[in-house]
Amino acid sequence: MASIMSLVIAILIVVQVAVLLGFLLLPSLRMEVAPIVAYSAEMEEEEVVDRPEVAPQVQRQPAAPSSAIAKVIATSVPTPTAVPVPDTDTPDQSIEFGDGDDFGDGWGQGSGSGFGGGTSFFGVTSKAERIAYVIDYSASMRSGGREDLMRKELTKSVDRIAPKTNYALIFFAGPAWVAGDEIDWTKGEATVIGKGRRKYQWKSPGTAHEWRQVGKKQPVEWLSATQGQLSKSRKTIKETRLVWGTRWDNPLEMALEMDPPPQVIYFMTDGSAKGSDSWAREIGARAKTKGIKINCVAMMQPKAHDSMEDLAKRTNGHFTIVMQGGKRKKVR
Repeated sequence: MASIMSLVIAILIVVQVAVLLGFLLLPSLRMEVAPIVAYSAEMEEEEVVDRPEVAPQVQRQPAAPSSAIAKVIATSVPTPTAVPVPDTDTPDQSIEFGDGDDFGDGWGQGSGSGFGGGTSFFGVTSKAERIAYVIDYSASMRSGGREDLMRKELTKSVDRIAPKTNYALIFFAGPAWVAGDEIDWTKGEATVIGKGRRKYQWKSPGTAHEWRQVGKKQPVEWLSATQGQLSKSRKTIKETRLVWGTRWDNPLEMALEMDPPPQVIYFMTDGSAKGSDSWAREIGARAKTKGIKINCVAMMQPKAHDSMEDLAKRTNGHFTIVMQGGKRKKVR
């Protein structure tokens, strides 16, 4: 019995020693694991590009790329370098956007100076940005309904002037004047009272076709096609009275002297005057050197046709005949 007790005591002592050793040795056997720290580069904020909403198109033709706009290939990887895309010739041009994930080659390419202009007169349309009217206000316009037709068509033409067009109105009979000026008449003489109350003298030896300007010439200034100015012009067209005489080279010379010169002149008269053939040659030559096109309208006067057609031809302009009742015939 004593031996059994001794054995139990020995076993307990061994167990206690083992437990004690375990508490002492286990901490030193633990593996220290270094903490894992994840590093990541700071992501660049993605640039948001506003794009106009585009309705889906089916098989849209690519537009011709503008040579004036640099083009790049857009990618999803930020890069400071733009990769140029070679120009391609495409017959059709478009002003719409492309269908890709970014901006495509949808920009069209305009032509001209960057803004448009123009109007029409007696059925002849012009896209010019500087237009001068040279209009017959002679007393002979009272016959055959010419006066009413002239005022109606001229008002209609002024109403159609594009917003960014510059224009001028020059009226004539024997003398010539800027529309809206005052005219004082005496026998064989006329005084035009222009801007700033400046006076310009005209004289005639007594015939309707031999009026000439005496002294300084009257300059003609461009008018802007604002609503206020167009309203003034409409009032002037309606209220200006017809006067005596017919000489149309002087008002055309006034138009040619404008600075900058007009691109197109609308010239209308009902009169055939002595010297018309030489006027057409001389004025046509001057206008051609300045690149001015003269569109001529003959108002119910067959005798004026030859010289007016010649003037239009020399300047690459159009020639229109207005017959009784207002019917038009475009000759060239």
